[in-house]
Amino acid sequence: MAMEMRLPVARKPLSERLGRDTKKHLVVPGDTITTDTGFMRGHGTYMGEEKLIASVAGSVERVNKLICVKALKTRYIGEVGDIVVGRITEVQQKRWKVETNSRLDSVLLLSSMNLPGGELRRRSAEDELAMRGFLQEGDLISGVLVQVSPSLVKRQKTHFHDLPCGASVILGNNGFIWIYPTPEHKEEEAGGFIANLEVISRLRNCIISLVTQRMMLYDTSILYCYEASLPHQIKDILKPEIMEEIVMETRQRLLEQEG
Repeated sequence: MAMEMRLPVARKPLSERLGRDTKKHLVVPGDTITTDTGFMRGHGTYMGEEKLIASVAGSVERVNKLICVKALKTRYIGEVGDIVVGRITEVQQKRWKVETNSRLDSVLLLSSMNLPGGELRRRSAEDELAMRGFLQEGDLISGVLVQVSPSLVKRQKTHFHDLPCGASVILGNNGFIWIYPTPEHKEEEAGGFIANLEVISRLRNCIISLVTQRMMLYDTSILYCYEASLPHQIKDILKPEIMEEIVMETRQRLLEQEG
């Protein structure tokens, strides 16, 4: 059996190339954001000597007159309308506790759960007894869960994507990404269990490569990275030199698309 061993080396970040995502206003704690007193203070900022100052390291975001700093590394803070991927941690009375990468566990009520077959009715005592049959602690069924920083998931109108490679991804705003075989994919196109597993594994390594190089995750960037990785074996994608090559090609295609 062939085995390859490598010594750890410092990873060199990719050269800053001029995409739109590199034009963000980045600050560290203590940086002055603005001296204009007409702006309102938001999360991650405070007022000092008539200046708006950053209290966390991150990117400055402005909504009308409100300025806040979105931290680069933080636990997920939910917002209305977010798509969230979670994992069951505990089954309780008429509810599940769900890990969603936030400061506290989330709660999924039995009354909010879709019954098998889409049946619409009141939840009964039998449904409560069968809760572990619906969702159980640690369930990961027919897919792979990848956890990344929430700041790297790009906000879009839809976070459910069926990729042409035969797999689908759910990009949770909380940094949890679920990769699974596309249900409607025809069997003759899918290629069976082994082929599905290879596609999912390749997508997983591509996402890790993008995250390592701090690139935003959305359907186009993931698909371009997947296509750039096809000449390489799945196990080789995470080698530093191949990872850099794949991500550089992905970034170049994205820049060409942006025009």
